Amino acid sequence: MDTSAIKKFIAEKVPQGYSLSKIQDMLKEQNVNITFMELRLLASELESEVWKETEAKTEAERKKEEPAAEKEKEPVDAEDSSEETAPADQTVSGRTTVEVSPIARPGAVASGSVKFGSGVTAEWMLDQFGRLGLDKPTGKPTEQDIKEFQIELQKALG
Repeated sequence: MDTSAIKKFIAEKVPQGYSLSKIQDMLKEQNVNITFMELRLLASELESEVWKETEAKTEAERKKEEPAAEKEKEPVDAEDSSEETAPADQTVSGRTTVEVSPIARPGAVASGSVKFGSGVTAEWMLDQFGRLGLDKPTGKPTEQDIKEFQIELQKALG
């Protein structure tokens, strides 16, 4: 079984509710020896592909909704518009940056720090089982922050 066939197998089994360890056992039954870490990395690649597809779909939906929203807007005084744009400016997010520490924390395979696009910072660690954890956050990262973090972390770890 090649990598693409394994990815297809994972993509079929995960939505059915199978855990990665159960999928690993199923692959062993088909004479495919794969470590849990390799399986987790393949699964995370599938997750990022799904996110990209989902983001593309939501982007297309937003573009369709924008013309309708512009028609519904009413004229606003100049003084009122400055008050309304202030909260919108606060929701604009920057770029998520991930730094990998040259020395891993005890009990971790890799660790480092992250600055989310929303401005929240935290320390992260990846343990030997492939579990990712955040420590000492300065706030609560948004769902989009977490998605961007996972993508940037994959790039940083190669």
